[in-house]
Amino acid sequence: MIPLRDDIPRVHTPVAVILVILANLGAHVFVSGQDPYVQEVLYRLLGVVPARYAFPDWAAFAGFPTMGALPFFSYMFLHSGWLHLIMNMWMLWIFADNIEDVMGPFRFMAFYLLCGLAALALHMVFNLTESAPIIGASGAVAGVMGAYVTLYPRGRVLTFIPIIIIPYIVSLPAWLFLGIWFLSQIFAGLFEHLGAQAAGIAWWAHVGGFLAGMLLVRLFMRPERCYHCEYKGLRRNFTFSE
Repeated sequence: MIPLRDDIPRVHTPVAVILVILANLGAHVFVSGQDPYVQEVLYRLLGVVPARYAFPDWAAFAGFPTMGALPFFSYMFLHSGWLHLIMNMWMLWIFADNIEDVMGPFRFMAFYLLCGLAALALHMVFNLTESAPIIGASGAVAGVMGAYVTLYPRGRVLTFIPIIIIPYIVSLPAWLFLGIWFLSQIFAGLFEHLGAQAAGIAWWAHVGGFLAGMLLVRLFMRPERCYHCEYKGLRRNFTFSE
């Protein structure tokens, strides 16, 4: 399922969201412009290799330099390809403007980074021996999605569902769209953990980010900026008409 747009109108220009998208785009343009060997080095240095932190002796033997906490943040701005980048930034653009609305840009940035850290933490719990780097904004974006379903469960999401070659577009309530997405991440993570072939996707990072977003949103939101959310018990009757 691919979201096309939601029906919650934004009130403020999403400055922080735009800056996050530009930072991700700039990082990907820079990395993708390097030769494959340099790209791999950058992914391993600036991405998070779980075994690097779980087994420091192995990391020293493998030649990993000390990078401090930098990879815990820089991994959120690296992507494996244009499709990976576009899908993450599209999901961010659809859902994050309304979250920034209720937080303001500075609180939103702190919230976004914390969700990315929580996503990473849960991924590492299930993958401590993994020597492949984790990269991508999807865990932090999942936090935005968790915040969205908490504040706007009855919002509507115009959704593209590909059925073989037939394009099917339907308006779904946010709780259903995001609920299906969340459950699919849990099931995929469990199947992979039980021995299914790995797909190279950090399912548990998505789960961790989503749960963190649901929990943290009420700490970062400013109630006076909650113009359309369920926090005030408001009922909306928005449509997709222009």
